Amino acid sequence: MRILFLSTWFPFPPDNGSKIRVYHLLRALGQRHEVTLLSFAWDTAQPQATAALPFCKTIHTLPCDPFQRSAFAQATRYLALAPVVTRPLPEMRRLVTDALAHTTFDAVIASTEVMATYALQVPSTTRKILEDHNSFSRMMEDRYRAATHPLQRLNHWVSWQKTRRYEAALFRNFDHLVMVSAEDRCACERLPGHHTLVAVIPNGVDCAHHRPGLAEVRPHTLIYNGALTYSANYDAMRYFLVDIYPRIQQQVPDVTLSITGSTKGVDLDGLRLDESVHLTGYVDDIRLPVAGSAVCVVPLRQGGGTRLKILEAMALGTPVVATSKGAEGLDVVDGEHLLIADDPAAFAEAVVRLLRDPALRARLAQNARALVEAHYDWAHIGAQFAALVEQVSLW
Repeated sequence: MRILFLSTWFPFPPDNGSKIRVYHLLRALGQRHEVTLLSFAWDTAQPQATAALPFCKTIHTLPCDPFQRSAFAQATRYLALAPVVTRPLPEMRRLVTDALAHTTFDAVIASTEVMATYALQVPSTTRKILEDHNSFSRMMEDRYRAATHPLQRLNHWVSWQKTRRYEAALFRNFDHLVMVSAEDRCACERLPGHHTLVAVIPNGVDCAHHRPGLAEVRPHTLIYNGALTYSANYDAMRYFLVDIYPRIQQQVPDVTLSITGSTKGVDLDGLRLDESVHLTGYVDDIRLPVAGSAVCVVPLRQGGGTRLKILEAMALGTPVVATSKGAEGLDVVDGEHLLIADDPAAFAEAVVRLLRDPALRARLAQNARALVEAHYDWAHIGAQFAALVEQVSLW
């Protein structure tokens, strides 16, 4: 088959969750089909490194950040019926038009709602799949329910309702939707007038690339492998550093915390940092700091989808302490694959317990590794996605 894949993120290097997912889905498709990739490319993207994507026959990129819009667009976003980032850019429209002029595609895949409008340019006879990762309306609902100030709640409620209506209308144009978790699928199926089929293709991890023993574990070291540029990660670390970390320090005075990822544009003054907290900045190989840490902490309170950071830590043999929100969507059992705690005292106690109990760390690490090998290896998940695309194309 000939497949047109439209990506918000250029997937090399695969250094954030969205790029990792797109990279492995493309690899699976390219092993069985002819894939044309059209993608935005910005920040750490290396669009010149086409040799790193040998599974794509053709690659065209637009050097532009689709999330950066004009001041006017930002100022009028509350009046708009659709999210600002979904407004099509003429340059990407032209790329899609050119691709359609040269090739007849059997299927088009839009990766996230940012690319959905471009997918609607294809002929009506071409099968269209929206690989949306997370339910945006579900994230808006969570934000509304977490708000406490009346004006803030009203603002978030309006955003939630607009997003629900937008997604309900958008999804009808696609033959199939793909989400990363059952929770996100249920959110889609609750949309008004919904009838499009929704499949769950979970996030995964490359178990051959991520394996235990890549680095010597340093005692009393914690890691959070998530860039602070993402608001959910920033909220998680602000919460951790204020409400949880001091409790751990009281019991383990020499504990340290590493936070990986870019801090560009991040309000570091809003975080309670001390000399025991290390901001690594961009890391070329995230496996090494994670593998060398005693515990991976995931105190998330916001966001959707499933957490690649947890799957990576599990594959590397690093035990995890997470909130229920952090572990959401993953087929994990508290006390068997990781520890789950939802209030500051319990979270801190779980971390201290792991730091002091090597046997518990080893047991959780062994069980977690077995889980990701059985259910979350990208080799299996990618094949599952490719089979879904093939099935939809035959309808």
